[in-house]
Amino acid sequence: MADTANLNTLASIKKIAIITGSTRAVRIGPSVTKFVTSVLESDLSSQYTLSTVDIASFNLPVFDEAVVPASVPFAAQFAHAHSIAWSAEIAKYDAYVLVTACYNQGPPGGVKNAIDYLYNEIKGKPFLIISYGMEGGEKASDSLAVSLKSMHTVVVETRPMLTLARSEPIEFGMPLDLRLAAGGTLGEQSLKDFEGKKGEILKGFGELKEFLEKAPEAKAA
Repeated sequence: MADTANLNTLASIKKIAIITGSTRAVRIGPSVTKFVTSVLESDLSSQYTLSTVDIASFNLPVFDEAVVPASVPFAAQFAHAHSIAWSAEIAKYDAYVLVTACYNQGPPGGVKNAIDYLYNEIKGKPFLIISYGMEGGEKASDSLAVSLKSMHTVVVETRPMLTLARSEPIEFGMPLDLRLAAGGTLGEQSLKDFEGKKGEILKGFGELKEFLEKAPEAKAA
């Protein structure tokens, strides 16, 4: 009986992935993900586990499969190892926190490409989108919300936007923290400003958890 109880407990634990969206060689994405993870861990019960997933580590080319993602795995299979690995990783989770940059008023090409590899792995599951950038990444957040909703996922209402600080000194027309970000470093002032968004991040996380609590049938594949 004890073993059965333990198995039931394990089965009831919801797995949440915190996804680093930017795949650029020089990026602040992992640093932003680290900040977000620390915030979420402060409001994490034993019902949930958090795992970080870095899209860059999968080395996904522009979608190169001969099958439509929506047909996998029921009517077709992926042929390439990178597709299989990415699909299997994402399918493990019950919910997702997507941490995305905003490049040229839109989401990074790498994160959109990675999403385009998926369908059944995420169908019916909830997403919390957290964006960052010079203006908080609003355009990237909006675009990804539209794409994910079209794939029959649930995007929670609260979508925190983290704005990079326009701190001095200004050189070559760029504030300090923007220059640091361009070199792959998250500036101290930006990180301090992000602290002011903790409440909004936890609000969105609460909405994500609320969905999981109300929809126990939405299990990872």
